[in-house]
Amino acid sequence: MNWKKRHRSFYYKYAEDPNDIYLKSNETAHLVIDVQKTYLEPKANPEENAEWQPFFNRMNDLVIPNIKNLISFLRDKKVENIFARIACHKESGIDRSLSQKKPGFNYLLLPKDTPSGQIVDELRPDPKDIVMMKTTDSALTGTNLRLILSNMGIKNVICTGIFTDQCVSSTVRSLVDESFNVVVVEDCCAAATDELHRHELEIINMIYCHVVNLNEVKTFFVN
Repeated sequence: MNWKKRHRSFYYKYAEDPNDIYLKSNETAHLVIDVQKTYLEPKANPEENAEWQPFFNRMNDLVIPNIKNLISFLRDKKVENIFARIACHKESGIDRSLSQKKPGFNYLLLPKDTPSGQIVDELRPDPKDIVMMKTTDSALTGTNLRLILSNMGIKNVICTGIFTDQCVSSTVRSLVDESFNVVVVEDCCAAATDELHRHELEIINMIYCHVVNLNEVKTFFVN
């Protein structure tokens, strides 16, 4: 089953197939969202760590290698690879949004120079790449990313990273609200569980973005 048929929600069960996707290198950017070291660190609680192991496996065996592959492919196409990471300016984290101050998983205190807050070594940005710091879920809220994309003449954004049901989804929705065409590469993304990952892809597909896989997105380029 190809991308035009996969991940259809109830709303789009009987909808016509979407048009073919054609991407021009000079109008397309790749946004890597929150693939930071902190998310791959083992949990202190052995039981909790065991529950997270499928996520760790997906990241190390599939997502990170696939994003690395895509970055290389796009670099050869002269497509901009842009990185977004969660990081606060103040050591106290007072500048974080409310969603990152609430107790639980989303409580994130990652001052900008904290080692665990950096992009994973396998995907270390090139010195020429743009790296955005954000204190919100969406990579557009509170940053100048929208302006940067517009200034560069970008119309299409390929999204990869984590977590599918949180920061990836929030960013996708913000991008489409700003009238960018969005493609999400499903095997370059992950949520805490495969169930959450698949569920969110079904929610955002066709209304906010088109969900495709790594091999498919490579065929969309016309130059």
